[in-house]
Amino acid sequence: MSFPSVSEQLKVIRRGVEKIVPEEELESKLKKSLETQTPLRVKYGIDPTAADVHLGHTVPLRKMRQFQELGHQAVIIIGNATAMVGDPSGRDEARSKRLSESDVEANAQYYLEQVGKVIDLEKAEVHRNGDWFGKMGLVDILNLCGKVTVAQLLSRDDFAKRMKAEVPIFLHECLYPIMQAWDSVMIRADIELGGTEQLYSFMLARDLQKDQELQQQIGVMSPILVGTDGTRRMGKSLGNYIGISEEPYEMMKKFMQVPDDVMEMYFELLTDIDLAEVKKILAGHPKDAKVRLAQSVIAQYWDEDSGVQAANRWQKEIGEGGLPTDIPEKAISRQQLNEEGCLQAAQLLKELGLVPSTSQANQRIQGGAVYTLVDGEKTAVADRSDWITVTNGMIVRAGKKAWAKVLLED
Repeated sequence: MSFPSVSEQLKVIRRGVEKIVPEEELESKLKKSLETQTPLRVKYGIDPTAADVHLGHTVPLRKMRQFQELGHQAVIIIGNATAMVGDPSGRDEARSKRLSESDVEANAQYYLEQVGKVIDLEKAEVHRNGDWFGKMGLVDILNLCGKVTVAQLLSRDDFAKRMKAEVPIFLHECLYPIMQAWDSVMIRADIELGGTEQLYSFMLARDLQKDQELQQQIGVMSPILVGTDGTRRMGKSLGNYIGISEEPYEMMKKFMQVPDDVMEMYFELLTDIDLAEVKKILAGHPKDAKVRLAQSVIAQYWDEDSGVQAANRWQKEIGEGGLPTDIPEKAISRQQLNEEGCLQAAQLLKELGLVPSTSQANQRIQGGAVYTLVDGEKTAVADRSDWITVTNGMIVRAGKKAWAKVLLED
């Protein structure tokens, strides 16, 4: 395969990248690759502690795909050994849960299926680091640990913060960055992809590669994608994520909730739209920009038609306040109605499962969120004690996401 020029490659590689360490070595690596027509080995490691892939995960994966398109070799590391240790970075209760080997492998299989939506998995190398760590005995592990000082470990930012806050650091956590760095030795990485929080491990890998008389890798680090709340990093445990296997309409609804001030980051990290064009898009109406963003991303993981349909459905159901296409049917027995075929408003909402209590029904009604729809005629509900004539097929709304279609039963 013929490689693009070094300048063309650098333009692609630098998009959406916060830090390249050491940056001065990247150009020389690319020049040598071009001269020898030898692809660089580009590493990305993932610990399959969870099965779902969200857009935060796709940031380095999209960069890997770009490297593939430039002619380089993608190398995926499935951390089935490191997952058993646990990544101390961004440590929280959800991530500290210990998984079984079978859990990790099941997650890995599903993870790879999703990764195939982002990169060309058929042309990538996939390695499990348990293949080499599983063969190491205690003496081998101690020899590896002997290449790293305690001072080096404690220079890691999150360890330093925990030391200062007197939060315990467990010994097995200290092994994690050493194991991650050793992966780079085993697969002879030229480039490693990840977030800015991985700087310590990336630099430790360079030290270990030098010790083994190998070419040292370069760290290409992307910024951390914030979630749909616009503040914290995207994560499933935080409920601020957009999964790449979610249905297009669900993705669309989440994109439309993204704060305006993070839109530029989303465009840069999650799409291939030219940045000059992004500036023009963001200069327009925020709603239109979010639709364009959502359609672009949905097309990557589904297809263009799915993005268009999701946008049209959102506009109909939410943007213009129209009817949802998937209103659930809820059965009500005719025996529950009075002689005139009526139910009081609060009771009707409860029977349809639209509210959990009478007080909640009263709040929705007082807030003007409740109305009925019969043969296209909309009638607002003004009071909890109003008697509502219940008919088969009538639609009741009790808020943006609370809809029901009445199914009368004898």
